[in-house]
Amino acid sequence: MRYACPRINMAAIPDRVVLLCWMTFFVYWIVSSLRTKAIRERQSLWSALAHRLPVGLGYWLLAFPKWPPPMNVMIVPHADWFRFTGAAFCTGGLFVTIWARRTLAGNWSSDVTFKEGHELIRTGPYQFVRHPIYTGLLIMSLGAAADIGQLHSWLSIPVTAFGFWIKLKQEERLMLKHFPEAYPAYQKQVKALVPFVL
Repeated sequence: MRYACPRINMAAIPDRVVLLCWMTFFVYWIVSSLRTKAIRERQSLWSALAHRLPVGLGYWLLAFPKWPPPMNVMIVPHADWFRFTGAAFCTGGLFVTIWARRTLAGNWSSDVTFKEGHELIRTGPYQFVRHPIYTGLLIMSLGAAADIGQLHSWLSIPVTAFGFWIKLKQEERLMLKHFPEAYPAYQKQVKALVPFVL
């Protein structure tokens, strides 16, 4: 008796890769958040909302699957090659976020905080950009948008980037306060999000 080899649905692979990347990101973030340093200084609730609201809106635009016209209009080719490229970007972005998170170690926080024994990290991806976690997340969002292809997914990128820009400015004010000599030099040598550009 012969057994038929199950056919692989190639069209579904990019969707699954993108979903797996985001699930891996969230699980890793939850687990790694259990091992951080004690907080010495924290931003206010209103300051946190200033970046959390646009970032949350950006992710909602990206993840919510059912949108009415014109938000569901396809604005990029929905060809397999384009979607596989998006899945590759998402995977690369995940690598950047995890590399940055591991390098930051106990200094990391989801809020804008200064930790006990806080260090100015300049190794790993922090030698290329000052905020590589945000860079990685934006690359992941770009990959997901390429896979989805609809207007709402592409709109999510500038909205999320706006929220990250607010947050990184808040973080940098705090770092300038606590590292008044080292951080300005770091800012001059390393770009915020895109190596050599921005």
